[in-house]
Order: sequence, then C-alpha cells, then structure tokens
Amino acid sequence: MVNLIIKAFKRYAWFKRINAKITYEILAKYIPAEEWRFMNYGYVPTEAEPPLALPDDPTLQKYPLQMYHYLATQVDLRGKTVLEVGSGRGGGAHYIATHLQPASYTGLDLAQRAVDLANRLYQSANLRFIQGSAEKIPLPDNSIDVVINVESCHAYGSVPAFLGEVTRVLKPGGYFLMVDFRNEVKNMDVLHAELRATELTWLKHENISERVIMAIEAENDSKVARIEKLVPPRWHTLFGDFAGVVGSRFYNTLKDGTRVYHRFVLRKG
Repeated sequence: MVNLIIKAFKRYAWFKRINAKITYEILAKYIPAEEWRFMNYGYVPTEAEPPLALPDDPTLQKYPLQMYHYLATQVDLRGKTVLEVGSGRGGGAHYIATHLQPASYTGLDLAQRAVDLANRLYQSANLRFIQGSAEKIPLPDNSIDVVINVESCHAYGSVPAFLGEVTRVLKPGGYFLMVDFRNEVKNMDVLHAELRATELTWLKHENISERVIMAIEAENDSKVARIEKLVPPRWHTLFGDFAGVVGSRFYNTLKDGTRVYHRFVLRKG
C-alpha cells in the first residue's frame, strides 16, 4: 500500500524533490560510514573497454567505482573544470578528482548532510562539495567544461529544467556525461526526447542494463554484508530493495527488461 501511494505521488514534481532530499539527508545522517562511498548500482565493463586494475577489496565498492570510471573516461578530463550534479556521498567525485586529473571538480548535491559528509571524508586541492539544486545550479553561465550526472536525474522534479541548467553552465564545446535508469521503457523514451530537445549534440548512447545486472550480481554478497553491518535489522528488507540486491524489485525489473539503464555522451555546440 505504501509503495502504491509513493508511486502515485511520484508523478508530481514537488513530491519528487521532497522525497529525494529527505531520503538522502536521512542516509547521510544515519549511515555516515566511509565504507559506503557510492550509491549507484555498479557497472561491469565490456570486453572492448580497457580493464581497470583495482585491488580485491570488498570495501572498495569496485563496481560502483567502475560506473564512474567508465563514464568519466568517455572524454579526457585532464585540466578540465568538472561539475558533478548529484554527487551524493562523494566517492565518485573523489576518485575522479584524484585519478583523472581535472583542474577542479565541484560536487553539487541537494542534501546538505550529504555535502557535509563528503567534505568531511574527502579533502583534495582540486575538489569541493556544495549544496544546491540540479534545477537551479548556483554557478555562472559558460563556466564548466564537463558536467557529470550519475544515476540521479530520475529523482528530479523537472528533467527539462535540469538539462536547461546543464546547457547554461557548460562552455561551448563542453560535454555532458550521464548514466541513469527509468522504470519503464516508455519513460526512457521520454528522457531521450528531453535530451534531443536541448541544444546539446548527441554523440553516444548505450543501453548498459546488462552490464549493471552483472555488477549487481557480482557485488551482491558484499552489499548484503554491508547492509547487515550498517543498517538496523528492522530496515534490512527495505534498504535491500533500495540498494538493489539480487531478488529486489529493482533487480527483477532490470532483469526482465521492464526497467532500462542507459549511458549518454552529449556536447554543447
């Protein structure tokens, strides 16, 4: 019943904004552990993508880290001014800032506690985290070389407003890199139409649903162990659904093709 009510209210922009803010404020407050650095569902690279050498350490969250790596390396970030909209707990921002050599990296998130947590966990000369809305980015026009958005815009009140802000802050020739899912194929079609309605040029698009499924399956044991360690027992089932463990609604709908997950590369001008 609760899920049906939430699903009904998610049709409204005001509810989506409030729901996202409350959810991630709560997560940052009650699960502030360093070992949960990423909140995306993970990615397994294709055979054509250069392998990423990472230590065999379950606390690393290898597959969610790879989601960031293989998105960010779609373009050369060296010396670039980068903005991540929806930076969450900051793990992806820290990885990119310290390994891919951008001149500066700003992580923007709606949840102030998530921003505070990320600023506490990660200190780097080229990295900062600020609070703000994806639909009203607090940065000047034509000031950013690359905007990154990882598994975030499905929760925004207005995706067209967000895309308008991305276009505004990007420099001419700047890139927009995004991965996200939609709960139905027709809703992914809507996202495609929203992207094509912008001033951004469509360079690359991939359905990566199968690679996300593989990551969920590969990470499942360590993710379940992390939930059991960090989340109170009464919330294990609910949080397992949110985290997309094997057998959850998210996993099942991705597996049967109802839900789809895509990766995009676009450029301004």
